[in-house]
Amino acid sequence: MSKLTDLPKRILIGRALRSDRLGETLLPKRIALPVFASDPLSSVAYAPGEVLLVLSIAGVSAYSYSPWIAAAVVVLMFTVVASYRQNVHAYPSGGGDYEVANTNLGPKAGLTVASALLVDYVLTVAVSISSGVENLGSAIPFVVENKVLCAIAIIVLLTLMNLRGVRESGKLFAIPTYVFVVGVFGMIAWGAYRGLVLDETMKAPTAGLELKAEEAGLAGFALVFLLLRAFSSGCAALTGVEAISNGVPAFRKPKSKNAATTLALMGALAVTMFCGIIGLAMASDVRMAEDPAHELLRDGVPVGGDYVQNPVISQVAAAVFGDGTFFFVLLAAATALVLFLAANTAYNGFPLLGSILAQDRYLPRQLHTRGDRLAFSNGIVALAGAAALLVWAYGADSTKLIQLYIVGVFVSFTLSQTGMVRHWNRHLKTEKNPARRRRMIRSRAINAFGAFFTGLVLVVVLATKFTHGAWVALLGMVFFYGVMSAIRRHYDRVAAEIAAAEGPSDDSVRPSRVHAIVLVSKVHRPTLRALAYAKLMRVDKLEALSINVDPPDTKALREEWERRNINVPLKILDSPYREITRPVIEYVKGLRRESPRDVVSVIIPEYVVGHWYEHLLHNQSALRLKGRLLFTPGVMVTSVPYQLVSSEAAKERARKRQDWSAPGSVRRGPVDRETGTRK
Repeated sequence: MSKLTDLPKRILIGRALRSDRLGETLLPKRIALPVFASDPLSSVAYAPGEVLLVLSIAGVSAYSYSPWIAAAVVVLMFTVVASYRQNVHAYPSGGGDYEVANTNLGPKAGLTVASALLVDYVLTVAVSISSGVENLGSAIPFVVENKVLCAIAIIVLLTLMNLRGVRESGKLFAIPTYVFVVGVFGMIAWGAYRGLVLDETMKAPTAGLELKAEEAGLAGFALVFLLLRAFSSGCAALTGVEAISNGVPAFRKPKSKNAATTLALMGALAVTMFCGIIGLAMASDVRMAEDPAHELLRDGVPVGGDYVQNPVISQVAAAVFGDGTFFFVLLAAATALVLFLAANTAYNGFPLLGSILAQDRYLPRQLHTRGDRLAFSNGIVALAGAAALLVWAYGADSTKLIQLYIVGVFVSFTLSQTGMVRHWNRHLKTEKNPARRRRMIRSRAINAFGAFFTGLVLVVVLATKFTHGAWVALLGMVFFYGVMSAIRRHYDRVAAEIAAAEGPSDDSVRPSRVHAIVLVSKVHRPTLRALAYAKLMRVDKLEALSINVDPPDTKALREEWERRNINVPLKILDSPYREITRPVIEYVKGLRRESPRDVVSVIIPEYVVGHWYEHLLHNQSALRLKGRLLFTPGVMVTSVPYQLVSSEAAKERARKRQDWSAPGSVRRGPVDRETGTRK
C-alpha cells in the first residue's frame, strides 16, 4: 500500500491488527445486544406504523383490530426466539440458518436459505437507512429534500465504522441503542401513568384529522385478507432475529449460553416496545394513511401534497411528552440514529455468512479473508454497494422498500426450523439417556411449532405482498441462488481438473526435451541478458526468434548478430500484415504439433521502469504475447527484467515506504500487561 493511500486508510479504519488478536474482538453480552439486535429493536419505530397504514384502507374503525394483530406478532416473536435458542445451542459455529438447513435438509435447501438471508441483509440496510432518513427529515428539511444522497452518505459512514472492526463499531453503536430503548420504555411508562393513573387525555398531532377510507365497509374474505396483510407488515418487527444465531462465534465464552441469553433479552425488549407503541397509538388517536395527501382530511378537505406524515413513534412521543419538548427531541434523535445503526445487524451478518459461503465455495474466496481490522472487509464493502444501489433505485422510500422486506426472513425461518426438527429426530434415534431425550423432545416440539407457524406466515406474506413488491425479493433470491450455484460448479470443476493423480501422470512425467525461444527485436543489453539466462538453463535446443515487420530493421539485426558472432541461431519469421503476436503463436503451436512431448519455453526481455506513464511506452507487445501464450498448452513463459535508470526512483520510493510508519501503526514501546504502562 502506497504512502498516499496508507495514511487515509489508517486514519479512517485504524492500524492493522495481528491475527492472534482475534480473541480480543469477541463481544460481551452488553455490546452484542446492540450489535446483533439493533435491527429487531429499532423495527418498533416503523413496524407499528406499517400495521396502521394497511388498516387505514378500511378506515379508522379497522384500527380496533391492531391489538389483535400485535398479539399475533408477539406470539410469533416468542415462537421464533424460543426456536432460535435451540439453534444456537445445537449449532454454535456461526452458520446459523444456512448450516442448519444445509446439514439437515441438503445443499439445495441450504443454498435457498443463504440466498434468502443475503437478500434480507441487503434490504435491512436499505430499509433501515431510508427509514432513518425519513425520521431525521421531519426535523431537518435538507435531509428529506436530498433523501438518496443522505442515505448513501450514511451507508458509506457505516461502512467505514464497520471496517474498523466488530468490537470497536459495537462500542460506538451501544450508547444510541440503549438511549433509544430507555427512551421508548420511558415514553410507555409515562404514557401509561398519564392515561391510567392521572386519567389525562393524550392527543397525537393527527388526532384531529379525518381518515378517508379507501375501501369502506370491508367484510368477509376481503376483511380477512386486509388483516392478514396488516399482520404480514407487522412481522417486520422480527427482521434480524436470525442474526444472533449467525453471529455466535463473535460472542465471548460460553458462546452458546451468551447468545441464547441475548436472544431472550432482545425478544422481551422488542415485544414490550412494539405492544406499548401500538397501545399508545390507539390511546392518542394516531391517524396514518398510505396516501396522506388525499386520504387525510382537515375540516373535510385533503391536507395536500405539502403535508409531511410523521412516523407513529414520533406522533406518540408528541402526545406523551409534548411536541418540541426535550424528551420528544431526545427520543426523535435516538430513533433516527438507531434506525441508521440498525443496519449494523446486516453489516455483521452478511460478511460472516459470506465468509462461510466462500469457505463452502459458493462465493468468491476473497469474501473469506479478514481485513486489516480482523473484519470481513470484502463482505462489508459488497453489502454497502448492493444496499446503496437499492436505495438509489427506490429513491430511499421506506414504504416501497418495506414491501420487499421479510420474505427472505420467513423463508430462512421456515427451512431452519424444519431442519432443526430433522436434527432432533436424527439424534433421538441414537440417544439413550432419558433426561437428554426429554430435552430433545421438548426442543423438537418447539422447533416443530416454529416451523409450522413461520411457514404459515410465509404463505400469508407471499399471498399479501407478492404484487406489492415481494416478487422483487423472490427474484433477488433466485439470482443469488443461480450465481452461487454457478460459482460452486466452477470451483468444483477447477478442483477436479487440477487434482493431483495418485499415480504417474502427464504432469509429473519429465518432458522429453525443452525447446527455448528468446524473442529478439534488436541486439541490445536486455537481449544479451535474456540470451545469457537462456544458456544458463541448459535447454535441449535454443534459438532466437524475430519478426520481420520492417525489412531494413531486420537486415540491420541480422548483420549485427553476425558481426557479434552470437552463437545462438537466429530465426526470422515474415509477417506480411505487420503482426507480431500471431506469427509467434503459430510458430510455437507448430513446434508443439511436431513434438507433443516437448516443452516450449518462451523467454521475453522486458524493461523495468519507475513511473506509471512509462508503462504505456514499453512492454505492450510483451504483455499481449504473454496473454496469448498463457492459453497455449505445453508452453512456459519467462520474463527477463532489465532495470532502466528510472526504476531506481521506484526502488527509492519503495525503500522510503518501508521505513515510513503510518500514524497509529507503531507503538512507542512495549506495554506492561499488568500495569498498562509503557516500559
